[in-house]
Amino acid sequence: MSRDSTDVRVKVADYAVLRGPQLITTIGLGSCVAIALYDRETQIGGLAHILLPSASMSRETGNPAKFPETIVPLMLEEMRAMGTHHARVSAKIVGGASMFGQLVNNTGINVGERNVQATREALAAAGVPIIAEDTGLDYGRSVYFHLADGRLEVRSLRKGDRVI
Repeated sequence: MSRDSTDVRVKVADYAVLRGPQLITTIGLGSCVAIALYDRETQIGGLAHILLPSASMSRETGNPAKFPETIVPLMLEEMRAMGTHHARVSAKIVGGASMFGQLVNNTGINVGERNVQATREALAAAGVPIIAEDTGLDYGRSVYFHLADGRLEVRSLRKGDRVI
């Protein structure tokens, strides 16, 4: 949902598209993936907190922010409506940790890995390059997306803070 406020918090299976200088945050990424889309020229950005790799893994499919294949086109559409040009949009992705070994499907790939792969596929299908990522491993993360400059702070109790 597009919002006009200063700092916005994106919850699980939610998203926000805004123009800088706002800050968009999402807390508690485990196997979920945060998708940050940004146009540096207009300071328009979007942040989504996806839950599952595809609608086929969910009984409830009405929320487009749950899945990368549905939220990426929606965020791009909202960004275009605000004045961005698709060719200038780039992505950063964070999360996709292997938090729960018992959630491995019959292929041996865990939900976090599947979320990261599905996110990469959705961004590739939309023609959006991934310019940075902090994904995988076995620890949680929180994201702070600064729309004034496109900086994405990744914070983790286990691994500390970094900017991508």
